[in-house]
Amino acid sequence: MNGAESLARTLVAGGVDVCFTNPGTSELHFVAALDKVEAMRCVLALYEGVATGAADGFARMADRPASTLLHLGPGLVNGLSNIHNAMRAASPMINIVGEHATYHRRFDAPLTSDIEGAARPFSHWVRTSQSARDVARDGAEAIAAASQPPGRIATLILPADTAWEDSGLPDGDVAAVPAVPARERTTQEAVAEAARILRSGGRTALFLTDTALRGEALDNAGRIAEATGARLICQTFNKRMERGRGRVAVERLPYPLEPGLAMLRDIDNLILVAAKAPVAFFAYPGKPSLLTSPSCNIHALSQPHEDAAHALEWLADELGVRAAAPKVAAAQETALPDGAITVDKLGHLLAALIPEGTILVDESNTSGRTFFGALKGAPQHDLIQNPGGSIGYGLPVTIGAAIACPDRQVVCAASDGSALYTLQALWTQARERTKVLTLLFANRAYQVLKDEFANIGGSGAGSRAFDMMDIGNPTIGWAQLAGSLGVPAARATTMEELAAAFRAGLDENGPYLVEVVL
Repeated sequence: MNGAESLARTLVAGGVDVCFTNPGTSELHFVAALDKVEAMRCVLALYEGVATGAADGFARMADRPASTLLHLGPGLVNGLSNIHNAMRAASPMINIVGEHATYHRRFDAPLTSDIEGAARPFSHWVRTSQSARDVARDGAEAIAAASQPPGRIATLILPADTAWEDSGLPDGDVAAVPAVPARERTTQEAVAEAARILRSGGRTALFLTDTALRGEALDNAGRIAEATGARLICQTFNKRMERGRGRVAVERLPYPLEPGLAMLRDIDNLILVAAKAPVAFFAYPGKPSLLTSPSCNIHALSQPHEDAAHALEWLADELGVRAAAPKVAAAQETALPDGAITVDKLGHLLAALIPEGTILVDESNTSGRTFFGALKGAPQHDLIQNPGGSIGYGLPVTIGAAIACPDRQVVCAASDGSALYTLQALWTQARERTKVLTLLFANRAYQVLKDEFANIGGSGAGSRAFDMMDIGNPTIGWAQLAGSLGVPAARATTMEELAAAFRAGLDENGPYLVEVVL
């Protein structure tokens, strides 16, 4: 058994049974090994950023890592944008990166590069296998590294000769994955201080993210808020959160600077639950970076690497509210809007039409700023957002989410500017027959840049500056583009057309795209 097969078998034995691939020559022995390891599902992407984004989406819904297979340094670099997003979301991921054979590197062939140097800023764990006998063990340690709470990026670099040479392991043997410790728990002092703050009578908010926005943890946050009068606020963008009727409703910190400052201006105490203190996405001349008031007391109930669910349970016990029923969002009946398509109407259409159990991947940017409020009492759904901020994540993430949860409908709200970064994901959606309905909002502009221009104090900009924010010349035909990549599509210019196309997409046994002309 060669090194490549020993790695594939070790990955599967360690629970990593999906690999999103964009291989090259140096990785072909690993590709060949996949024929012998039938339990590994291989998903081909036409661009490395699609592979890494799909692995992120899988991890968010499966709560375990997938792997990627990338071609040398340039392949890794092509995937780094969505590795960055996964890292910021604390999504576990194992990147297997091919490398020249150990003896070939000294010849400085054209694709030679410092792969470890490129990987380190975007990885928590990096290793280059030194021989075929090391590969299985290195793979097992990569699984353990990626599985460390709250979820980490592991990058294993596989020189070609370590893949094709004999591993020294008997056929079918694997390396054991080292034990992964459970999440650390917060301290009694942190819980006692949070309870004191909540009893103090000051204007207090719990600032939530990650697992605090799901399941019993969210219910406990609701119980605490109901008993103490605290507000529940989540980060602007979150890895995954459970929303809709029958679930505890949480306010969302707005992305624009001024509304974000206004939301937190009167908060005396901010209790962090798995979150960091809220800061502006960018610096603006003469404006603050930290969004809380200077007098706000910020206290961490739990750190990002700690068990937020346990911390909220402990705090609910400390306050004596664990047995209380949390206040949840009521069901809302939403009428389908009609007439011209506007941003304000889009959230109401989603609330009226998404099925129960939908996974909503949101990269709608400026077109979707009303979605959060409109979907408060919609059918229950999981919302996936992008804490990393690097655009081009939405379409790829749908692939991994759909593969992790094949019985659930995935809906992607995507802006045209962001979707252009990874449009190849549509081809993989079609190839894998993923149940993904994409609403492609075509405003033909980088509208967020136009909005941000005012925030940075821009003045006197003329046509040349604004031309750099325009993607409408020439006009991109998204319905035709999707069709050419194997995804059936429709084009909507009214709310009635959009509702009909949405329903058609839900009935499709596979992916579907609606170009929403704004």
